[in-house]
Amino acid sequence: MSGAAPIARLLAATGIALLATGCAAPKPQALYGWESYQPQVYEYLKTSGEADPQAQIAELEQSGERIQAGGAALPPGYRAHLGMLYAKAGQTDKSAEQLTAEKTQFPESTTFMDFLLQTLSGKARQ
Repeated sequence: MSGAAPIARLLAATGIALLATGCAAPKPQALYGWESYQPQVYEYLKTSGEADPQAQIAELEQSGERIQAGGAALPPGYRAHLGMLYAKAGQTDKSAEQLTAEKTQFPESTTFMDFLLQTLSGKARQ
């Protein structure tokens, strides 16, 4: 029986060490960096699209640079929203660039991005 006590202590110490190691595991890195994207979309919707597009563009551009500098990817819709803001500001070239980048990054959005690009090119011709 006296041999069981050291084994029990060893198992308890091992369990505590494993538990402590598990708690110290690094936090998994997020797939996407969101920064100020969601608050910007909320602001746009809250103001029924009347928020200053230039201010939102500036914020999203800075936020995008921080996200990419941190090694994360821009989330789905980020470039599309930025493209919409560029279109609203009359910068159709930059808008098309962002919509195309969204389509490239997220191929599942191709149909919708192509529709937006067609709409954008139709407005540019008018």
